[in-house]
Amino acid sequence: QVQLVESGGGSVQAGGSLRLSCAASGVIFSIKTMAWYRQAPGKQRELVATITSSSDTNYADSVKGRFTVSRDNAKNTVYLQMNSLKPEDAAVYYCNALVQRSPTGTIFSYWGQGTQVTVSS
Repeated sequence: QVQLVESGGGSVQAGGSLRLSCAASGVIFSIKTMAWYRQAPGKQRELVATITSSSDTNYADSVKGRFTVSRDNAKNTVYLQMNSLKPEDAAVYYCNALVQRSPTGTIFSYWGQGTQVTVSS
């Protein structure tokens, strides 16, 4: 099995910064794309940022220029640096990873448990 454990959430004032981490562990041959999603109360889960195994990145328009996604392949970890936070960024943030558990194995999608980000105005 594969586990994703997120950390780094918390409460900040508008304009502040937070850095989220998500570490994958378990039986892992390779991790393909890793991503961050978020879900605010009463809203659908939305994609925030993605990063491929070769570190190509993509961002939601709402976070471009403020958030930076990165990964450490040696540690099976993805990060989300969030700067200039706004109240509308408040949500539960989830990481997602597409994991191949053996050289010829199927790629499965795994999710973390979520970490709360609160931004006060």
